[in-house]
Amino acid sequence: MRLALCSLFTLSLTSCGYHVSGKADLLPTRIKTIAIPAFGNTTHYYKVSERVTSAITREFISRTRYRIVADPNQAEAILTGAVTNLIIYPTVYDPLTGRAAGAQVIVLLQLSLTDRSNGAVLFSRPVFDVRERYEISVDASKYFDENEPAMERLSRDVARSVVSAILENF
Repeated sequence: MRLALCSLFTLSLTSCGYHVSGKADLLPTRIKTIAIPAFGNTTHYYKVSERVTSAITREFISRTRYRIVADPNQAEAILTGAVTNLIIYPTVYDPLTGRAAGAQVIVLLQLSLTDRSNGAVLFSRPVFDVRERYEISVDASKYFDENEPAMERLSRDVARSVVSAILENF
């Protein structure tokens, strides 16, 4: 009886459905090429959608087997999207200067991956949010110099989240 219970318990553990994050690919096997046209931008932040589109393209190229193109007519699937909001607020203040030393950034996106052959939606998130915390230099001379690298880091973090969500269908 113990042997049977132990075997049943072991069997249930091996079939729990867990997998290593980032290794799943739940898209149909017939999809070999994905078009990623430029994302829309409804925020007041300059070039944020271009950075996010480029970062997602680079992330797909570096992490997946898919060929990425800009022209939807040359692809089996099309990833469309828009950056709908970008919210930045301070979370930590430097007690000496009173300036923000840390910030929470929330990026809201609309995403849809469509199979071009039949119009089936393979992945859709009308509201996809990515939240990241960043440190900010309290040195006034470096404060504005951090804007470009910060937007680049943010774009990479957003791209990593988007590609993982599409591949694992979360």
